[in-house]
Amino acid sequence: MALANHQKKRVYRNIAFTQILAYRLPMPGIVSILHRISGVLLFLTLPLSLYLFGQSLASEPSFDSIKAWGSCAIVKLIGIGLVWAYLFHFCAGLRHLCMDVHLGVTLRASRLSAAGVLILSGLLTLGIALKLFGVF
Repeated sequence: MALANHQKKRVYRNIAFTQILAYRLPMPGIVSILHRISGVLLFLTLPLSLYLFGQSLASEPSFDSIKAWGSCAIVKLIGIGLVWAYLFHFCAGLRHLCMDVHLGVTLRASRLSAAGVLILSGLLTLGIALKLFGVF
């Protein structure tokens, strides 16, 4: 009678955080997530960047104080992080623009462009970091 129409109830379980971390995301997915993270980082640090830029233009003594403050190694490392965020966001944005006009939308081209974004932004950041720390 009623047993014929009886269906099993679906069981929804929460997944553990370790299962989320163990999931291997493909390279284009990693670039997409990092693009969002770098955008948020740039957006959140924009007020501080604009304030420091305004103070550096206000007068010569304020420029000298910001220059002295910026010579600290920790501040340089934070600056390198922001430079990476900008360069990565810029390169990934160009990649997304190319995909918007249907260039590089195949799986192979998408993987190559994602790897290119990671390598190019890393090399550019490394070059700026070496210049900032006075290697050349």
